[in-house]
Amino acid sequence: MPPMDEEIFYDAIKKLVLLEKDWIPHGEGTSLYIRPTMIATEAALGVHPANEFLFFIVVGPVGAYYPQGFSPTKMYVSEEYVRATKGGTGNIKAAINYAASLYASQLATKMGYTQVLWLDAVEKKYIEEVGTSNIFFVIGNELITPPLAGTILPGVTRNSVIKLAEFLGTKVAERPITIQEVISASENGTLQEAFASGTAAVISPVGQLYFRGKEYLINDGKAGPLAEKFYTEILQIQYGLKEDPFGWRVKILNGKKVKKG
Repeated sequence: MPPMDEEIFYDAIKKLVLLEKDWIPHGEGTSLYIRPTMIATEAALGVHPANEFLFFIVVGPVGAYYPQGFSPTKMYVSEEYVRATKGGTGNIKAAINYAASLYASQLATKMGYTQVLWLDAVEKKYIEEVGTSNIFFVIGNELITPPLAGTILPGVTRNSVIKLAEFLGTKVAERPITIQEVISASENGTLQEAFASGTAAVISPVGQLYFRGKEYLINDGKAGPLAEKFYTEILQIQYGLKEDPFGWRVKILNGKKVKKG
């Protein structure tokens, strides 16, 4: 697929949001979700790259992601199934990545888990990401997230968390991290908390991991202080309740702004 011109892309979003501004909800935690999409539209049978594409944007009002409170999720660590491989499409937001994740996600749901924590496809020991989100762990005094090595999404909220953490003076490391390192940290008490980041939920605290038949509780199954801090800080910036030192908000009309992501 051809890359979109950035100026045309943002201009299209601004014009659509302005056109549909009456759909923007005003309740606490609510938002107008924006989903830019591109699909092939060439009328042909056969397996070959398409020559015609359609770019469109879907918007819709959504309610608060945590209507009952900031609730931790339970995650299933998958060793049998993988989401993406090096040289593939794991680092772009493509439908094929979701398709590859659905079966393992169904199995996890049947076992009572909210999300799948994916490992690398080769050694099946390096942590990559969670379902549709990036993942962070706090071990000791260090905030750790897997590096962008071509198999995980360079999430906009991931980037926001890293920038915010550095701004607040939190030590951040983008480095490979194995599932065994996390399990060992859980067992020796140095795993302080874990959370996922994404545009829909912003921050999803992780309260429990299931790995090789055993459950590991994180922070007594409760949201950790950093997860709560980042969630609050990002939302307050998005909703204009505090200054935006990063330039994340974008003006669209009469001084009003819309959050980027």
